[in-house]
Amino acid sequence: MSALAKNYNRRKIAFKRGKGSFLYSTSGKKYLDFVQGIAVNSLGHANPYLINALNNQAKKVWHVSNAFIIPEGEKLANILKQKTFADYVMFQNSGAEATEAAIKAARRYFYSIGKPQKNRILCIKNSFHGRTLATIFASGSKKMTEGFGPKISGFDHFNFGDHKGLKKAITKKTAAIMIETVMGESGIKVIPDWCLKDLRKICNKKKILLILDEVQCGVGRSGKFFAFEYAKIKPDIVPIAKGLGGGFPIGAVLMTKKVAGAMIPGSHGSTFGGNPNACAVGLEVMKQIFKKGFLRNVEKSSKYFISELIKIQKDFPKIVKEVRGKGLLIGLQLFKDQKKFIKMLELNKLLTIKASENVVRILPPLNVRRVEINIAVKIIRKVCKKF
Repeated sequence: MSALAKNYNRRKIAFKRGKGSFLYSTSGKKYLDFVQGIAVNSLGHANPYLINALNNQAKKVWHVSNAFIIPEGEKLANILKQKTFADYVMFQNSGAEATEAAIKAARRYFYSIGKPQKNRILCIKNSFHGRTLATIFASGSKKMTEGFGPKISGFDHFNFGDHKGLKKAITKKTAAIMIETVMGESGIKVIPDWCLKDLRKICNKKKILLILDEVQCGVGRSGKFFAFEYAKIKPDIVPIAKGLGGGFPIGAVLMTKKVAGAMIPGSHGSTFGGNPNACAVGLEVMKQIFKKGFLRNVEKSSKYFISELIKIQKDFPKIVKEVRGKGLLIGLQLFKDQKKFIKMLELNKLLTIKASENVVRILPPLNVRRVEINIAVKIIRKVCKKF
């Protein structure tokens, strides 16, 4: 009997090794892994560049407190500053911690300018921002908050796509609007570019902050380093994680200068945030993602994959309701039960994972090959025929 708590409904399968887009189970079966730790393994399993980066750092320093300068963290922060909108970076351990720190930064900013009453964050109802107490209440999901009362106050909500409701929900106490640029857990729902531009205008007009949660859709997953880059806007705060470490735990909050100025010594901390090993791996991930043509190839792979999935939708209109996504963050919304569909894909050696609204989430590594996409398409088509 397992000593692990039962908070996960684990599939009865374990893996002994992985390579690129593939996983090999303890029973000897080979699977095409289009879960990749839920958009975490941005460069696939056992990537030689990441292994080399980790091995080299592990021989030097394993961990140093943030009471001291950590050179690897300084280097990674500088690259993130060079390549993005950010002026400053705070390293965290995970996406939930990064989102929580983003909320703190927004509230602290208004406190620092003498407006502590502006402390409420406006979010999309039934969104997803993490599993901490604050972030589950930020999500506005009854299912996620059930049993975890009392309610954490300070969050307001509007319905997805309800622009009138959004504007009405902004009050004198609103500090920021926080949304996922592509809503992952909520069903791979893409916020349109025009909407992101409008959000930026609203925030400017109301003099509030724009937080774009790119924990899942960031770090190249969309075909650009950030999904909001397609809209050509600049947010104030962006939490990231997942793909940044390519499988090694690391998160970060990226901020503009005005916001970061409020985060004075003692205002926030993280024991493991900025760990030398994590930052060394993150540095290598950044190096690989920003190689010439890498992100362009993510876009090409995505366009091809989505076009093939749309063909399947047209051939099986009673099974596939909609193909959703941006870049290699892809969802198949089904008419019927997605759990059975995911199980049938698994039996045919393709691993996927569910999302809300009866969506099958498909998350290959960013360096997925065309031949591997074709294998996945063939399996999905085969399952549709038998579903």
